[in-house]
Amino acid sequence: MNAARWALGFLVATSGFGACGDGDGDARDTRDGLDGMDTLEATDTQVTDGDVPDVTDSDDVQDVDTVEPLPGAGIPWPGWDAGTVYFVIVDRFLDGKPSNNTSYGRQPDGEGEVATFHGGDLVGLTQKVEEGYFLGLGVSAIWITAPYEQVHGWVVASGKRHYAYHGYYPLDFTRTDANFGTDDELGAFVDAAHAQGIRVVLDVVMNHAGYATTADLSAYGVDVLKPGWENATPANLYDLIDFQSPNFAAWWGPKWVRAEIGGGYPAPDASDLKKTVDYLPDFLTESTATDIGLPVFYANKADTRAVARPTYTVRQYLIEWLTTWVSTYGIDGFRCDTAKHVELAAWKDLSVAADAALASWRAANPDKRFPDSDYADPTKPFWMTGEVFPHGVVKDAYFDNGFDSLINFDFQNAALAALDDPKAIDGTWATYADKLNADKGFDVLSYLSSHDTSLFFERAAQKNVDKQKRAGTLLLLTPGGVQIFYGDENGRTYAGITDGSHQTRSDMVWGANPGLLEHWQKLGLFRKRHPAVGRGAHAKLADAPYTFKRTLPDDQVLVVLGASGATTVDVAGVFSDGATVRDAYSGTTAVVAAGKVVFTALTAGAPLLLERAP
Repeated sequence: MNAARWALGFLVATSGFGACGDGDGDARDTRDGLDGMDTLEATDTQVTDGDVPDVTDSDDVQDVDTVEPLPGAGIPWPGWDAGTVYFVIVDRFLDGKPSNNTSYGRQPDGEGEVATFHGGDLVGLTQKVEEGYFLGLGVSAIWITAPYEQVHGWVVASGKRHYAYHGYYPLDFTRTDANFGTDDELGAFVDAAHAQGIRVVLDVVMNHAGYATTADLSAYGVDVLKPGWENATPANLYDLIDFQSPNFAAWWGPKWVRAEIGGGYPAPDASDLKKTVDYLPDFLTESTATDIGLPVFYANKADTRAVARPTYTVRQYLIEWLTTWVSTYGIDGFRCDTAKHVELAAWKDLSVAADAALASWRAANPDKRFPDSDYADPTKPFWMTGEVFPHGVVKDAYFDNGFDSLINFDFQNAALAALDDPKAIDGTWATYADKLNADKGFDVLSYLSSHDTSLFFERAAQKNVDKQKRAGTLLLLTPGGVQIFYGDENGRTYAGITDGSHQTRSDMVWGANPGLLEHWQKLGLFRKRHPAVGRGAHAKLADAPYTFKRTLPDDQVLVVLGASGATTVDVAGVFSDGATVRDAYSGTTAVVAAGKVVFTALTAGAPLLLERAP
């Protein structure tokens, strides 16, 4: 994707973009701050495919002479409200292009590489899309960390160098960060995902900019560095920056952010909307001031694509920049970071502009767009979810201000409580199904692991593969949308990292625990084939073994958890006598007689996933 394509996206994003109309989120308030971090241990430094073969990585998965479709291909779009979203930290997933690993002068620290760049990129991500890895998991959308340009230098975390590998320290919203890839490589990733029916979601920030790093202050003419800054170490970095210098006005500028530094910046306060989360400069998204110009340092950043708009507020600039990714590439959704720290009106404005941007992209790309039938309202095709810690399954004002979904922070504990007794999840599932089915404008995204909390396999399952299988069963049979965090499916661990802000972001380990991956694949594909799993009416049928059904008018499934040996299942009211029923987990079939079928669980405790045989 070249500058011309981005410019076209800009034109689409800004056409008809008027005054902003009518959020609240605590993201955890632990977003990689500068204090309160523990010492950490060494970990791997480069994300690559290992020598141990992944069950989907063998040479015969997608040989050019193979005529068989990829596993999972051709399954219709299940809808966001029954979908499976795969969240990946791009830098930690797969290094497909080692030549971009030290972009902008970023370097390894030689001290464990816990918070440095590891090499994962869009080329590696696209490779896995094309191999069918995500299709095989039943993934319907891929949520990636922000692709736009991050601060170039490092700050200090636990006495070590901390780079913006996670995408939460933005520098320039109009450029693709070179460590992640190029414009063309981002376009290739989106196109490859779309070709398989998979949607693409970007992680976006409207709350804050990235920290001031010596690399950026030097490169862009902000004269606040003291002699010797070129040789700064984590021990003395902050002694070499004059944070109270009036010259800091030449950074973002006091019309753009509030911050506790010199240069006349507005001061933050303790409120959710005007605090500086972990001391990150807080965008003045509430300001009505116009004719503010571009961020001051952009005058010295020759490659920015930002254009001065005399009538724009800070909010309008940010919305234009974010939605240009939509109008340029056909991005399908946003996951909105630190949502409670931005006004609800700002999120509403972003949603409206993103709907318009995606509608424009669809009109301009009839050969690439998804069919109108995939949308509840084709004139409002864009999807937004958000992080509002510690939000649960509750509909509130966020859903009236641009959000289609919110991340559900309650499910992690509910899954832990049911890990050894699956019927203990029934009340949770029944509540979710009742609430979500009663209101088609209400949805949540439930998860086991996240970058801000913990990895379920390490903390809750205690690295026990059987427990992680059961956890995957609980997640992938949960009503509403669900989120897989990269490595949930193959047992990714903290890899020895003890720093709570980075231990959940260890490298993907390819080829680990193939039996665990196969289990998640079977559940994921069953879920994707059957919208009733995510959006059907839920009814418990038996306690021992725990049996339930999910039903929609045109889709019905029945599931048994905890079966052992030959199991007689009463399927009356779900499958009629004479119907052939298939267990999607074992692949075996049985014919219904007198309202019952008999199946033998593939292994003791393996789920029975009953569906009408094709």
